[in-house]
Amino acid sequence: MNRFILASISPRRIQLLRDSKFDPEIIPPEVTELDCDFLTPSEIAMFNAYRKAVTVANRYPEAVVLAADTVVALGWETFGKPKDHEEARRMLQNLVGKTHDVITGVALVAPGRPIVLEGELSAVKFRLLSDGEIDAYLNSIHPFDKAGGYAAQDSPDAVIECVNGSFTNVVGLPMELVLPLLASAGIHPAASC
Repeated sequence: MNRFILASISPRRIQLLRDSKFDPEIIPPEVTELDCDFLTPSEIAMFNAYRKAVTVANRYPEAVVLAADTVVALGWETFGKPKDHEEARRMLQNLVGKTHDVITGVALVAPGRPIVLEGELSAVKFRLLSDGEIDAYLNSIHPFDKAGGYAAQDSPDAVIECVNGSFTNVVGLPMELVLPLLASAGIHPAASC
């Protein structure tokens, strides 16, 4: 069985893989996520996923390494992880009542194979929210480690009106894309009892 590493410490990515019966080693990529104004949001997500995967794969060349990066975008404007409550509040104020894109770049490095880079896009429409509802929502989650400052997996109906595309992508890892990629590299879920 191939050694399988997730180059991420995202609790959401870990949980999505565990829910699908995978048990990856968790190794942080120790790279700074870049946000360049000359790249599209999709290119940013793919570039960051690539950098994370390659950084860990260089340290563990015998392993299959999966990495991902999620970007929230409204047109060309990207929304990363907010630094504080006020920035999270501004992000949500910009997104309410509108449809934005959630783009996840996925990179898979497997020994003796070309690096695989794929992307997934989901369109997310936010409900109309008052400033009080935004504050109550932010106080109910921890927005500082989430692109866009919101948590799709925690009470999605509080802010999300609808999702067109993969919901797991909005959470942080498009499992419909990831499962066949892992299978192609010989990584399969653990057998059920």
